[in-house]
Amino acid sequence: MSAPARFKVPLFARVLAGVTVGAILGVAFGKDPILLGAGNEELGELGMLVIRLLKALAVPLVLFAILDTFLKTQISARSGVKLLGICAVNVSVAFTIGLLLMNVLRPGVSSRADFEKLQTAGNVAPLKSVVGADSLSPIKALQSYVPESLVDPFLKNAIIPVVLLTLLFGAALRKLKEEPAETRIDLGAIESFVHGGLRALVLVLDWVVLTVPFAVLGVVAQVVGRAGLGVFSALAPFLGVVLLGMALHAFLYYPLVVWLVGRRTPREFLGKGADAVFTGLSTNSSLATVPVTLHCLTEKLGVSTESARLAACVGTNLNNDGITLYEAMAALFVAQALGLDLTFGQQAVVVLSSLMAGIGIAGIPEAGLVMLPLVLGAMGLPAPMVAVAIAFVVPVDWILARARSGVNVLSDMVVAILLDGPRKG
Repeated sequence: MSAPARFKVPLFARVLAGVTVGAILGVAFGKDPILLGAGNEELGELGMLVIRLLKALAVPLVLFAILDTFLKTQISARSGVKLLGICAVNVSVAFTIGLLLMNVLRPGVSSRADFEKLQTAGNVAPLKSVVGADSLSPIKALQSYVPESLVDPFLKNAIIPVVLLTLLFGAALRKLKEEPAETRIDLGAIESFVHGGLRALVLVLDWVVLTVPFAVLGVVAQVVGRAGLGVFSALAPFLGVVLLGMALHAFLYYPLVVWLVGRRTPREFLGKGADAVFTGLSTNSSLATVPVTLHCLTEKLGVSTESARLAACVGTNLNNDGITLYEAMAALFVAQALGLDLTFGQQAVVVLSSLMAGIGIAGIPEAGLVMLPLVLGAMGLPAPMVAVAIAFVVPVDWILARARSGVNVLSDMVVAILLDGPRKG
């Protein structure tokens, strides 16, 4: 039986429709009622409920995704170290590009006035000292990453402590699974619970993502109703700088390292991997693209099955350059729009938060939007300010979401090629 027609419309098209309708409602009604006394403000509040639900699902999703990877994937010490090393280099280059562009071009400065309008319209007090030397100092951040209890990080939706705890428990479960047969504990029930929990969470998230276009409609209507269509021009510098950063990473760094180390020309790499990239762009999901990625790697680029699976199946959980680059750049953009000049040490904390947000997150649609509230929270922003920040960037997120997925797919292919080493013959 074929799926209902409404599910055949690509998510990006539905999100774009939501942006368009929201902008029309914002211009047409402004702050006036639309129906039964409800207006754009109420639509925006309903839209933010979806964002709130996505935030609630993010932490358990990261928990189950990391545990599932540890329990299901057999990784030799050598391959694991090599994988982590390649991922570390890739994401370091991504962050260097992102931080350099954000600090040189400073797109948030030009958007400061528009951001202040949203703060005023939302009755959110100006932020002057919440994010300062105290809240983003490396020592303070390190202290906040060590939880006082196992449940504390989950109650606070603190992503970094959750990731650290999950990595420890995942490694412990893997160690127990590899013990000699006479002392080995049967972990079948735990594996079933983790795998089933992950599938259930992804299914729930799929349902929630179906409502994202309506959430975008409401938030855009609220933002345009408050600040007018000028919000789109205010976001043009942010959109341009983030896309520039992703383009430099994807079309300059990736082809160069694949050429020098993997002995595949940029034309071969991008040409033979195009099917996977365009699938990622259209589905907005590197996870949904995994079958196509594996086909491109093994059948077209000549990568071994082992390296392809390790990169595309494990790497898609560990190597989300598109998401981590976006999170860091978006957080710095918000800081600049707030008039906060972050020191190098404070920016390093933002980078670490972005990196942790990307670790273990499944390649699901809107993963970057799911993680952004957590990164902004780790930066020290209070909840009302996070809501304003999310509302501010949502109108262009549908474009950036596609770019993030495309970069993530390319990232998986780069890792596979580098794991495999130079092509012989």
